[in-house]
Amino acid sequence: MTRLKKLTGMFPDDVDCALITSDVNRRYFCGMKSSAGIILALREKAYLLIDFRYIEKAREIVTDCEVILLENATKQLSELFEKHCVSKVAIESETMTVAELRSYEKRFDGVEFVSDDTLSKAVTEIRMVKSDEEIAKIQEAQSIAERALTKLIETDIHEGVSERELAIKLNNYMLCDGAEDISFDTIVLFGENTSLPHGVPTDRKLRRGEFILIDFGAVYEGYHSDMTRTLCFGEPSQEMADIYNIVLEAQKIGIENAVAGCKGYELDKSARDYISEKGYGDEFGHSLGHGVGMEIHESPNASTRSETVFSDGMVVTIEPGIYIAGKFGVRIEDFVVINGNKCTNLTHFNKNMIII
Repeated sequence: MTRLKKLTGMFPDDVDCALITSDVNRRYFCGMKSSAGIILALREKAYLLIDFRYIEKAREIVTDCEVILLENATKQLSELFEKHCVSKVAIESETMTVAELRSYEKRFDGVEFVSDDTLSKAVTEIRMVKSDEEIAKIQEAQSIAERALTKLIETDIHEGVSERELAIKLNNYMLCDGAEDISFDTIVLFGENTSLPHGVPTDRKLRRGEFILIDFGAVYEGYHSDMTRTLCFGEPSQEMADIYNIVLEAQKIGIENAVAGCKGYELDKSARDYISEKGYGDEFGHSLGHGVGMEIHESPNASTRSETVFSDGMVVTIEPGIYIAGKFGVRIEDFVVINGNKCTNLTHFNKNMIII
């Protein structure tokens, strides 16, 4: 069954079709990257309306939709609505702006646009469970990232290099090794800056005896990877080593608990409780993990409030951290795919403390 058939099979009886306009979801359902276009998904048929820039490629690769050259969206959609007796259309409530919705309502008199989460919930449910093909793409993205970090450690980390310089080099290594893009703005932080969970690389220079926190990922054929490693340039202090080992053990506990049937808040709690027992609960201020796929942050989540029940094929990061303001922070992040009563770790990079 195609993704679009799964989607339309989840419609309530009174919803005639779905309008998919977001770049990520359009790519997910039709298999083609573009910056514009509309999918109209009905139970009996789906259409991709796409402009001249992409029409040739779309006709070549899109198989689950009838491809139509987009010339006048109002006229063409009106004709399709009339042809299929459409009166009620679900829209992507999580991505469509209020202005866009008002525009559709104004242009298509007599058609009701469903602005609740009917469509977005269905899309999220489908996208949460990854196919073998999707997991293979995520794994390749991760392989690209791991090769890049290996090269960075071997050739570029030295006293006096800046956070910004290392971030640029790491990005370049990924892009030159087949990455379509980087997953997000690469984080490289030194010393006291590592206490900022999502700090921005600066011209801060590296000195001996400091942690280096690197959070980054690659995109391969639309799918992201995500990994964090905390390295040490020179010998760590005893406090640094102790906290590193606490985070590492918490991550191991999280990975052990990433199984089918576990709820998001239970997975978060498994690692959080260990860090709290060691006296650093207040220094672990973010969620344990999040889903990764065509977006770097997507469902499911492993957070204190997540009721999501994990099932086979779901991908989630396991990334506990301890951040001591003004001193240093440690985060270790892998991401795993749920597989019955265990999980498969998609991250193979060494996570014992690397001392450079």
